Amino acid sequence: MKLVVHPSRLRGEICVPGSKSHTIRGIVAGLLAEGESVVRHPLQSADTLSVLQAASELGLGVQTSDQEWRFQGRGGAFRPISQPLNLGNSGTGLCILAAVAATQSFPCHFDGDASLRSRSLQSELEALAVLGAEQASTAGKCPLMVRGPLIGGETFVDGSNSQYLTSLLFASPLAARATDIRLRFLREKPYVEMTLAWLRRCGVEAVADDDFLHFHVPGQQRYQAFSATIPADFSTAAFPLAAGLLAGDGVTMRNLDFDDVQGDKVIFDFAAEMGASMQRTSDGVLVNHLKDRLQGRRFDLNACPDTLPVMAVLGAYSQGETVLANVAQARQKETDRIACMARELTKMGGQVTERADGMVITGGTLRGAELSGCGDHRIVMALTVAALAANGASVIDGAEVAAVTYPGFVEDFQRLGAVMEAMP
Repeated sequence: MKLVVHPSRLRGEICVPGSKSHTIRGIVAGLLAEGESVVRHPLQSADTLSVLQAASELGLGVQTSDQEWRFQGRGGAFRPISQPLNLGNSGTGLCILAAVAATQSFPCHFDGDASLRSRSLQSELEALAVLGAEQASTAGKCPLMVRGPLIGGETFVDGSNSQYLTSLLFASPLAARATDIRLRFLREKPYVEMTLAWLRRCGVEAVADDDFLHFHVPGQQRYQAFSATIPADFSTAAFPLAAGLLAGDGVTMRNLDFDDVQGDKVIFDFAAEMGASMQRTSDGVLVNHLKDRLQGRRFDLNACPDTLPVMAVLGAYSQGETVLANVAQARQKETDRIACMARELTKMGGQVTERADGMVITGGTLRGAELSGCGDHRIVMALTVAALAANGASVIDGAEVAAVTYPGFVEDFQRLGAVMEAMP
């Protein structure tokens, strides 16, 4: 799908959809728990539905409605399957389900779309093998197979992708004996804190040292059923935030819980540092277009790599230089987000210099252009925001992938006044 985006002025309210990261963790926790669990206000997107389908094939009982999902868990004993589990585009779902499937005595096969097949789980699979699991893949990529049982012991994992650690933390409580997980460094710490919060909710013990470089997980634990409400997704809220600042006339984002552990909420601090005009409400934030331009700053995105595409857009419209640093892992997401954002903003007249771990953007104005979404939902949404404030219309190819995280993205923005239309 091509998305044609015209310069627009946005005004109104938007209810930010639920967190993808929380929703996926809730599905896996429901699969592992004993008895009935409830998840309220889940995100119903392509990624979460892929994980839900895979979990149901492993035996998770599911009753769904618009407002809640009810799960009948398996208590750690999955249903054997003969066909590969297809996780679509969900890297988080693949990582976590592959690890928990490694606790089972039968083989589980996994696959995904072309993007997912390009992403390596090598470090995670090697760590699982040390803990007793059998695994097979091509350089750690799908299609892959895992088979348990998981014995436990001591293992090491690459901390450049927090999903590897999260996966081991979900699986290790089901091992025959205690597991010690060690890392040399850790990126994306807030996502690990989110995982630990879900384990606590299910009555599962996992102890981290002060540096989050050593985790001790007792074995033979049982996941307890739970009831949870999924908070709004701050990584999704980043897009109406940026749109409100660059092309807004009063945009309010609802359902935001700033007490939640999500690391991407820091984008509101970043925006404030750049001079954004924002007002906190009882359950959200009101942002207004600035008459004076935002000011470029240096930002460390190590803990919040998903903010890079939209931060690059804010930098492109800011005064002076914006430096996005310490986020090399952004090159290993659905695509190389550093290279893609640099290339696409350059098409719009932006001045961008790539670095190995980020980029430097010299702010100015942008013009409409023919753009590629690069098969990445966050790049599509970031380029849409850029196009709303540009001089002239833009066409974004492959815009359908926004549904991976935000199925109602186009419709919600149109209700705010965005002039854009989808074309085959």
